[in-house]
Amino acid sequence: MSSKEDILKKYRANVREQYDMPDLSDIKAVTYPDPLLQFMNMTKSVGGNAIEVEKGRDINELIRELYPDAKEIASNLPEITIATRNPDDVGRARDLNGTDVGVIRGEFGVAENACVWIPQTMKEKAVMFISENLVILLPKSQIVNNMHEAYKRLSAPAGVDGSASTPTVTAPSSAVRQRPPTSHRCSSWAPKPPVRPPSYYSTNNG
Repeated sequence: MSSKEDILKKYRANVREQYDMPDLSDIKAVTYPDPLLQFMNMTKSVGGNAIEVEKGRDINELIRELYPDAKEIASNLPEITIATRNPDDVGRARDLNGTDVGVIRGEFGVAENACVWIPQTMKEKAVMFISENLVILLPKSQIVNNMHEAYKRLSAPAGVDGSASTPTVTAPSSAVRQRPPTSHRCSSWAPKPPVRPPSYYSTNNG
């Protein structure tokens, strides 16, 4: 018997009273008249920036406007044509050191706490931590009200994805979210530790 099992056995042997689990079926989670607006306001409150991007706006041009001094831009997204390095092609995570702007895609956001669920589809996820500024592209139609709704959206195996709270940029079709200098962690619903807030976040119509 392992030490863990031994400890649990001792706990069970000393249980004097047992109680039924509470009924949680009638919990009314918070909802918002405008989840996108709440998401953008919450992003600002944790030090980020959410920008709504106009339909048809060139995201590469917008990133250049937001970070005119950026020399190294890392992304594996096909629409980011200004990227100077690809996290899928580097030999080691440390090769991303010196990245001024990282650009990634979020799957959905949470209005309640401004978290974004990020599929780790890049080889080196260090781009989310090592970049001086992080831009998350997120369809504005993919913003849920609360963590209860977020749980229902999760489909990936534990340990594959993570959540992040960051500043942002949004548009009719997309939003851009920016990470602030200091870290803001989301609730512990993500299988992996959340990433620090990005500098900009963008939402699109999709």
